[in-house]
Amino acid sequence: MKILLVNPDSPGTFWSFRNALRFISKKASLPPLGLLTVAAILPKEWEKRLVDMVATKLRDRDIRWADYVFITGMFIQRNSARQVIERCKKLGKPVVGGGPLFTSVPEEFTDVDHFVINEGEITLPEFLKDLEHGNTRRIYKTRQFADMKDSPAPLWELANMRYYACMCIQYSRGCPFNCDFCDVTTMFGHQMRTKSKQQILEELGGIYSTGYRGPVFVVDDNFIGNRTKLKQEILPAITEWMEKKKYPFSFNTQTSINLADDEDLMRLMVEAGFDCVFIGIESSDENSLRECNKVQNIGRNLVECIKKIQSFGMQVQGGFILGFDSDKGTIFENLIKFIQQSGIVTAMVGLLNAPKGTQLYKRLMQENRLLRNPTGDNTDFSMNFVPKMKYEDLVNGYRNVVKTIYSHKHYYERILTFLKNYKPSPKVKIRIHYQDVKAFIMSIWLLGIVNRGRFYYWKLIFWTMRRPRYFHMAVTLIIYGFHFRKVFETYGKI
Repeated sequence: MKILLVNPDSPGTFWSFRNALRFISKKASLPPLGLLTVAAILPKEWEKRLVDMVATKLRDRDIRWADYVFITGMFIQRNSARQVIERCKKLGKPVVGGGPLFTSVPEEFTDVDHFVINEGEITLPEFLKDLEHGNTRRIYKTRQFADMKDSPAPLWELANMRYYACMCIQYSRGCPFNCDFCDVTTMFGHQMRTKSKQQILEELGGIYSTGYRGPVFVVDDNFIGNRTKLKQEILPAITEWMEKKKYPFSFNTQTSINLADDEDLMRLMVEAGFDCVFIGIESSDENSLRECNKVQNIGRNLVECIKKIQSFGMQVQGGFILGFDSDKGTIFENLIKFIQQSGIVTAMVGLLNAPKGTQLYKRLMQENRLLRNPTGDNTDFSMNFVPKMKYEDLVNGYRNVVKTIYSHKHYYERILTFLKNYKPSPKVKIRIHYQDVKAFIMSIWLLGIVNRGRFYYWKLIFWTMRRPRYFHMAVTLIIYGFHFRKVFETYGKI
């Protein structure tokens, strides 16, 4: 059996880092971890090929080669997925769809032959068994949640590692919280399901054996959902492994703000090599936080929590949302002040959307306020429901927020605010590769000479030259800023 695994193309979004990747001659940020895991579940004797359309083209001869085409995707990849399915049908190849996109809206893809959705560790073996006996059905789904100990290590030999700026692993699924706009618990539940330390070390070893050295994204929606196991087993094991291998990787992940409450956990994460976390802040207004049930963010000084995490040696990236029913006209200026004071350099500010299946979606449906499915792009100025604030005022306020925080003046000020509070771990080595030198040289020309923000560029460069420990981080963030401005310019909004 010949299986072609296809990751559809994705537009240049906030998180694509497409405009930054060209500085280091990479094609994509991350490999398609889900497809590589699916490949590991398939029978070993089957032939498998991976085509990641974010990094390379899908050719007709790839499709003709296959007996089945397996396709996955997120909502943002919907248009490309449709085009791939259409090509497969024209060439007479059956299509198997799985992953978040096909789990959420299977009704939109009438040409897909088989849906293998929800948790693949459960539904894919059922499909394979029926395929062997020649009696497959169209939909394979489950309400059960897989034991993560049954999840195999990704099949890294299928991926062209040179395409990617960062590698990735998954440790856990689920989240203990219940934010009403978030579909994580809809898909993965509240109970934290985790892999063993042996699995994690095996997966790190698999990446290490390819020769890759650099950042690794732990893709969990809330890495610290089971703090006890992290502190007692996982982080000490990673630290020991990293020390033996002379710190070949650095790690970044997603956590909740209560990370700031646990100093032991922060120390252990930094010792293991974590230097960056993404946290959903959502709003600087407590009424809006209560509205969306973001209980973990209520009743605390969020700026101080962020600065505490930074001071322990981890950059904090933040997610923010505008468009809650509780938002008033003051929310825009307050959010700008919050972002600047906190030193959150990578601040993803988007308009609220209601993904299908969430509590927010159900409430808005009852209130007859839903308009359409969301686009899947956090920052494209779209909403899928009627907001309480006048729509024009909301969009104009949003535009002013992103225009301000990604202006050269505000962005570079934010980098300085962050670096002055950031205390990187002395254990983690800063590895300078040829691509880093190339990126710096390219940044000198594009951002230090051609770009209108060149005054701020050189001011920051000279500041870091006296503090060389921060130089690599500063240049990276400068290049990120170039990407973020390009994204919003592409939308024609700033």
